[in-house]
Amino acid sequence: MGAAELLGPAGPFAMALAGYEARAGQLEMAAAVERCLRQEGVLLIEAGTGTGKTLAYLVPALLGAGRKKVIISTATRALQDQIYHKDLPLAQHVLGLNVEVALMKGLPNYVCRRRYREFASSAEALRPEWARSLPLVQRWLEESTSGALEELEALAEDDPLWSRISAASERRIGAGCAFFESCYITAMRRQAARARLVVVNHHLFFADLALRGAHPSSVLPDYDAVIFDEAHQLEDVATEHFGVSVSSARVARLVSDASRLLERELGASASTAMQRIGELGEGLFAAIGRQLDGSEGRAAVPPDIWVGEVEERWFALDTALDVLGSRLDLAAHADGESTPAAAEPEALLALQRRCQSLRDDLASIARGIPGRIVWFEAQARSRRLSASPVELNDLLQSRLFDVTPSVVLTSATLASGRTGPREGAAQGQPSSAAELVPRVDGAESREPRRVLDLEPELAPDAASAADNEAVRAAQVPSGPFAFTRRRLGLHDDLYRVEELTVRSPFDFESQALLYLPDDLPLPDSPEFGAAATARTTELIWQCEGGAFVLTTSLRALHAMAGALAGKLGPRPLLVQGEAPKAKLLERFRKAGDAVLVATASFWQGVDIPGSALRLVVLEKAPFPVPSDPILMARSQALQEAGESPFVRLHLPLAQLSLKQGFGRLIRTRSDYGVVALLDARVHRRGYGKRLLEGLPPARRVTALADVARFWQSFRGAVA
Repeated sequence: MGAAELLGPAGPFAMALAGYEARAGQLEMAAAVERCLRQEGVLLIEAGTGTGKTLAYLVPALLGAGRKKVIISTATRALQDQIYHKDLPLAQHVLGLNVEVALMKGLPNYVCRRRYREFASSAEALRPEWARSLPLVQRWLEESTSGALEELEALAEDDPLWSRISAASERRIGAGCAFFESCYITAMRRQAARARLVVVNHHLFFADLALRGAHPSSVLPDYDAVIFDEAHQLEDVATEHFGVSVSSARVARLVSDASRLLERELGASASTAMQRIGELGEGLFAAIGRQLDGSEGRAAVPPDIWVGEVEERWFALDTALDVLGSRLDLAAHADGESTPAAAEPEALLALQRRCQSLRDDLASIARGIPGRIVWFEAQARSRRLSASPVELNDLLQSRLFDVTPSVVLTSATLASGRTGPREGAAQGQPSSAAELVPRVDGAESREPRRVLDLEPELAPDAASAADNEAVRAAQVPSGPFAFTRRRLGLHDDLYRVEELTVRSPFDFESQALLYLPDDLPLPDSPEFGAAATARTTELIWQCEGGAFVLTTSLRALHAMAGALAGKLGPRPLLVQGEAPKAKLLERFRKAGDAVLVATASFWQGVDIPGSALRLVVLEKAPFPVPSDPILMARSQALQEAGESPFVRLHLPLAQLSLKQGFGRLIRTRSDYGVVALLDARVHRRGYGKRLLEGLPPARRVTALADVARFWQSFRGAVA
């Protein structure tokens, strides 16, 4: 039986699971994944919430795992754990399979036995601050078989001890380590090498991909196919890992590790030397920050910044790292009887390589790397200097798509164009559960290009008017996946690509309402903040709490939270940053009528089924920050190519983010609620209709009275 039959109404899942429901979209997706794994090529799937996409790719992956090694890559650890600990065991049990599977997480998720021993035997470990945590870890390690930090629930995830004993790629020694055979990382990699299906996350996958390109080494075992879940995050993750970065945290880690190893040989002088390197690193970052006006957030670094004070501080740090590297090399090759530190030559040499790598990365950033944008980010606790690729096409083509026979990319938000009925279909008629558009070896199967059907009203300001004109003049790229394909380099003349759109089985027309007020000031108006707060307060009182209020910036978050305080009656007000994300969500679920004000990290990857969440207020349309240096560089590249950055980049990104925000609301067939977008640009800008394309087919209203009637209808049904 094929994957679709196994998941179908007469298959083993229907027989084994009470309440199981075969879904047409899930069956079509399973068949497409199975075809991609068998015939090879690339498959793009947008699968709406509730389609059962996890089983739709796991079943064909398990069936094909006898012949092919498959990597499953997710964006979050939560989904990774769910797949490995819940979904895979269930699927294997129902199918009667015994395919060996493995779970691989990033190295910082595991304890490094060597670093633990170094820390436990150091003078620092005697400080009172470790009196509770260190014995806890010691007792746990006597029993743990995985060394995964999440196992020790008695110790907080952000406990400072973890940073001193966790593993990291830059700290790995390899076979020369005295703990190599008993190493948790060694065990994890050996299990992954044996397994036919390996569950990883995007960061680990692209860290491995970057390593394969630069060195003859790897983190992951070789594979025949990869399935990316939450694939809408691939470009951001790939940009991070294909770049070069030097951070204050990286310098601090080097200083800490070197101090611990050298303190037995050099005593106090080692601490003094390490402290000096830390100060030089901080001095360099501070000098760069001053040249960039000291503003927080990302800022582009001009090539001419590497003169004067910045150059002097760079040279001073480079010299200190060179001296440290030489000292580490001498210690590693010294006589073990006269030099205690020489008992660990491999660890010393690994530190020496880290010194050189840090020097090389700083030099490459300062001198400039073709095709990279250099930027600096200042945050409250750390600073980072990076050089990121402007375009990823060539890198992804050569490192991923050219060398991996089968690649599946799926997400609930992967298509930025229209995903409804094809042009010419009768209006108001329901579309099929799924649409498949095969594209094989450059064969032309695209829709005829058409001019956008947009509202005629132009914006009064010049910038927005230019955007309106660009949208009006531009032609829609063929197919809803055109933006994703272009960003990832999936061109028809290079790859066999199939596209699949799977509709959500939820009845959005009855379960959800999309409120688009047309009487609020525009977001750039001085009156917008007060008006948005007042309208949000009214909405919260109407639905009696249970609301997410999602903003597009930290400034707006604090303003909204401050304005809502004291206006919500007995309902708890939770604000992002007051507690860890998991704790805030736990409090939100438990309260049932809480209001959570949050920003970017809550727009996606948050799953709260049930009535605890029944209102999602989106303060503004989530356009990307125009001053972000990577976005600016990509916009400039489009401009130089004669294309509109707004149409080709900013607008599609906003569409995808808006779909993510909407997706927080309806998670099950019994959920109901309202999504409110308080951005009047959807009515008053020429691109407004395009911005809303692809959203679920909830009924759209502009009057607050219609929202009140929606709530009354549900309360009446419950009563």
